[in-house]
Amino acid sequence: MKRNAKKYVEDGIRFDSKIEMDFYHRFIRGKGYRFEHHKRFYLTERYTMGGVKCHSCTYAPDFVIKDKDGHILHVFDVKGSLSNYDMDKDAKKTFRWFQSRYRIPVEIVAPRMHDFKMKILDIPRGLQSRHVKRDRQGNVKHYKKTGNPMYDYYDVHRNISYDVSDTIGR
Repeated sequence: MKRNAKKYVEDGIRFDSKIEMDFYHRFIRGKGYRFEHHKRFYLTERYTMGGVKCHSCTYAPDFVIKDKDGHILHVFDVKGSLSNYDMDKDAKKTFRWFQSRYRIPVEIVAPRMHDFKMKILDIPRGLQSRHVKRDRQGNVKHYKKTGNPMYDYYDVHRNISYDVSDTIGR
């Protein structure tokens, strides 16, 4: 997280970055979703050690999307990219910690021009079917050195519980 990043306010919501605000504008606002912004989840409770009260550890994802009954559907954390530059080791540890405690995957999203890339850490390969990676035009991606097709184990379009066209448009 950039400590001195400019904050933005829109619709009474304070965003940590322009990328986060753009994600809200394009994919959440006006879509009819019930959501919470920076909802705090406790990873550990407060505890006492040697007679001293210690702080709890918390995680506040950028957006929590809920269904009409208030159950969590999606936990989004917006990043500038999915590279190690924007997602350091501490952030990855926090995501894994949250996932192990609440059994809800953190969907790390990086907005692009017309859609967004998404990554979920630690999806076991045995639980997901293998599929060929494709570029934006629908062509199969190949490794440059070997020419073999690239494979992935998490297919966003098959594993999310909402219609992608409602979210990212056509």
